Amino acid sequence: MDQEPYLSDAYPPQEIARRVERLGVAKAHADSLTLLVLAVLAGAFISLGALLFTVTVTESSLGFGPTRLLGGVSFCLGLILVVVAGAELFTGNNLIAMAWASRLIGTREVVRNWLLAYLGNVIGCLGTVLLVVWAGIASLGDGAVGETAVRIARAKADLPLVEAFARGILCNALVCLAVWLAIGARSVTDKILAIIFPVTAFVALGFEHSIANWFLLPFGLAADANGVVSISGVARNIIAVTAGNVVGGTLLVAGVYWIAYLRGERLRKDL
Repeated sequence: MDQEPYLSDAYPPQEIARRVERLGVAKAHADSLTLLVLAVLAGAFISLGALLFTVTVTESSLGFGPTRLLGGVSFCLGLILVVVAGAELFTGNNLIAMAWASRLIGTREVVRNWLLAYLGNVIGCLGTVLLVVWAGIASLGDGAVGETAVRIARAKADLPLVEAFARGILCNALVCLAVWLAIGARSVTDKILAIIFPVTAFVALGFEHSIANWFLLPFGLAADANGVVSISGVARNIIAVTAGNVVGGTLLVAGVYWIAYLRGERLRKDL
């Protein structure tokens, strides 16, 4: 007997909003050690996606657009691992702002979640950088991978503050939409398909992801034998992109969907 359509179709947007809200409460109440461990995993997962991107675009002869597209598909590995295997990613956790807007959790709980997630993500990224350096991955392709890593890091470090901030906003709008779509999916296959297009888009379009940059920038610095990557530029990028990611995830996705789908429910509860 065929399965009923409503059991196989994706959840409708209003139900996704409710699921994100409930998930936000659960994430905000998670114990610190669990949250930190899963955040370290997320940092490692995103780093592996960023490393695959770096290798994929190295010495590509496909042209700018196709190369970026293929690199974007490669980078999807990171968020697929986060969502399907289970991990806590700072940028995706910006969606818990929906539970905050509904007054189901407090500001302190939101800040605690974000700080622990960010800290764990950074540890996971830097640990992966260390392993990748020990493994000599930069030497692949007769050193071409290392050269690509340096070019990527230099381009990011040279971004003006406003551009880095704006690219961070655009990036996390797409990342949170990918997570949003994955929450609306009912199967692993659906979740993977939901992630591929938004994530590929943000990478191909050159948007900036703060956690990925915690891998790409240190990896580029480690491979930079000539000192062409600016340390101050690295710090400026991390700060601006992180701020942009928060704005993109909380306001452009969580905020907009809360107003569209949950604001009315909150008002009815207050009456």
